[in-house]
Amino acid sequence: MGRLQDQMKTDLLLKRYSPHTTKAYLRCIRDFAKYFMRSPAEMGEAEVRQFLLHLTQERKISPCLQTTYVSALKFLYRITLRRPEVVEHLPYPKRPKTFPVVLTMQEVLTLFEAIRSPKYKAILAIAYGAGLRVSEVCALKPMDIDSQRMLIHVRLGKGNKERYVLLGETVLALLRDYYKTARRKGVYLFPGYKPQSPLCTASVWRVMKKAVRKAGLSKKATAHSLRHSFATHLLESGYDIRVIQALLGHASIQTTQRYTHITDRLLSLVRSPLDLIQKQQNPLPDLQSK
Repeated sequence: MGRLQDQMKTDLLLKRYSPHTTKAYLRCIRDFAKYFMRSPAEMGEAEVRQFLLHLTQERKISPCLQTTYVSALKFLYRITLRRPEVVEHLPYPKRPKTFPVVLTMQEVLTLFEAIRSPKYKAILAIAYGAGLRVSEVCALKPMDIDSQRMLIHVRLGKGNKERYVLLGETVLALLRDYYKTARRKGVYLFPGYKPQSPLCTASVWRVMKKAVRKAGLSKKATAHSLRHSFATHLLESGYDIRVIQALLGHASIQTTQRYTHITDRLLSLVRSPLDLIQKQQNPLPDLQSK
C-alpha cells in the first residue's frame, strides 16, 4: 500500500495533523492492510468491522488505542479514499471513567528531592509548575521563556494551538541552575541526542518512573500526573476553573471539570447532612447504640 500510504500522509499533512498523530494513523492503517494482506482500497465495511473485532477480542487493546484505530480508519475512508459510507456507522468505543493519578503537594516535593539531574528536574518542574504536557516541555525553545513577564510561550500545544502559561519563580530558578551546568547546543531548550532535535519524551517518562520508585511513592504516577496535580492543586486553592482551562489549553470546559471530582480538600469541606441534623436542637438518638 505504498502509494495509498503516501497519499494518506499527504492528506494528513494538508490537514495539519501533528507528526505524532500522523505517525500513529499510518501505523494503524498498515496494521489493517497487514491483517488481510490486501490494500484497504479493495476492502469495505465488513473487513473494517472484522479487523476491529480482532483488535478488541483477540489482541485485547485498550479503549484508548481502539479510538486511535477508529479515527485512522475514518480518516482513510472519508478523506483519502473518499468512501465515507464504509465508516459512516463505525462507533467509537465507550471509555471507562477513571480518575487520573494526582500527587499531594508533599509527594511532589518528595519526588523532586529524588531527582538529581538539573536538566530533568527543570523539565519536570515545568510540567508541574506550569501544567504542561511532556511533549510541550520538550518542544520549548529559549525564546519561549519570558522572564520579564514571567510567562512561558507554548507554541506547539495539542492541536497546534499556542498559549501562554505562568512561569513561577521556582521554575525560573531551576532553569537558571540547568543553564549553568548544561552544554546546550541547537535551538531547543532541552535538546535531544541530535542537537537540532528536541529531547525524546520517552526519556522524561523513564526518569519520572525512576524518581517515583526512588522517592518511595506508592501511587502509579507518571510524568503526566504532574499536569493533573497542577490542575487539582490550583482548583483546591480556589482558582476559577476557566483560568485553569486556559492554562491547560483545554478546548472544552468539560475536560477541565473532571478535576472537580478528585479534589480531596474540597470534599473534606463538605459535611454530611446527617451530621448537620445531629447538631440541631432535637438531635437524633445515637445511631450506634442499637
